[in-house]
Amino acid sequence: MSTNHNESVRSLLKVYFIMGSVNCRKDPREVLTEAIAGGITLFQFREKGVGSLVGKAKLTLARELQQICQKYHIPFIVNDDIDLAIAVNADGVHVGQEDEPASSIRERIGSHKIIGVSAHTLEEAQQAIKDGAHYLGVGPIFPTRSKDDAREVLGTTLLHELRQQGISIPLVGIGGISIDNAASVIAAGADGVSVISAIASSNSIKEAAAVFVSSLNNPSNKNIRSLYS
Repeated sequence: MSTNHNESVRSLLKVYFIMGSVNCRKDPREVLTEAIAGGITLFQFREKGVGSLVGKAKLTLARELQQICQKYHIPFIVNDDIDLAIAVNADGVHVGQEDEPASSIRERIGSHKIIGVSAHTLEEAQQAIKDGAHYLGVGPIFPTRSKDDAREVLGTTLLHELRQQGISIPLVGIGGISIDNAASVIAAGADGVSVISAIASSNSIKEAAAVFVSSLNNPSNKNIRSLYS
């Protein structure tokens, strides 16, 4: 991966919003539009969990959310579902350790698409980089209720370790990240934070996203508690 591409991906990870229909209190199209207005830098469509859409309904929602992203020039990433990513010509995919390796995904989706890989150990991170990942999702950093299949909480230790071992690939923290702990994730070595419920469950989607953006520029700004009930 070229230095320029590396830096481009790094900038996209700053406020990485992940969401599917089951994460939303209201229409997911409205949620995404408001989150973009608040300043998110990247969006991942993750349609998983009890009550999630499948088949044609999932494809339709993916295309509708992608159109919103395209309107506002926000890259559209698909979680796990490579066939769906190909069908909608997504900007990239994010996969876990149980999914296809980045090397085989690259053959399927093309050389210009973004590939993110979840990593929970130094060895997994090294293998993902070897396979051609553009960025690593490191976590879960903190406890989370957004993912039923979340692994054991790591804290920020792995982020420190990866940077200490000389890994320079873009990193984004995943799992239980809120406005109160986001700064610690960046301080540990992440280039950005990925967020589900802290934005999707907010009483004001736009303001929640905006406070994340502002707080990562100014860590003393933590005025978000009033956004939740």
